[in-house]
Amino acid sequence: MKSKLKSLATLYVTFLKIGAFMFGGGYSMLPLLSRELVVRHGWITEETLLDYFAIAQCMPGAIAINTATLVGNQRDGVLGGAAALLGVITIPMALIVAVAASLMQFWHLPLVASAFAGIRVAVAALITAALINLIRTNVKNVLGIVLCVFAFIVVAVFGQSPILVVLAAAVTGLVAGRVKR
Repeated sequence: MKSKLKSLATLYVTFLKIGAFMFGGGYSMLPLLSRELVVRHGWITEETLLDYFAIAQCMPGAIAINTATLVGNQRDGVLGGAAALLGVITIPMALIVAVAASLMQFWHLPLVASAFAGIRVAVAALITAALINLIRTNVKNVLGIVLCVFAFIVVAVFGQSPILVVLAAAVTGLVAGRVKR
């Protein structure tokens, strides 16, 4: 019982740290997740993390919350999922309440606007790093390159639903897997 509580507490604290630096949403947290879950704790592999991240994107709700819940559930069942979920949302929720209560008084100040402009640039860099990592890890053959380019064009240029693109890619992967056999 004591080891279970310790494991749940470790999950909570780990995701509390991740949640503390999760500016910009789910994509910006991918490098943090990788460092904490794969490198530091060794709880999952990079490939499993990317699988969970992909599943989390297809589920309703925030990517960060879905990913945390999947990892926590894999680690310690339903209680692990709850501990990871609570950990990842604790600091952002507290910050949202604090900022909302005070920011409206200072929003018009140039210093505040400049700070948010800097945060947006940092978030763009984090998303770019996550994108490069995703491509390096997952695009390993010609089919992967074609799917990656096609998915980008269909979503970014033509504005189609990412859900449909993910489903089409899944079907393509299934067909390609059958053809290989």
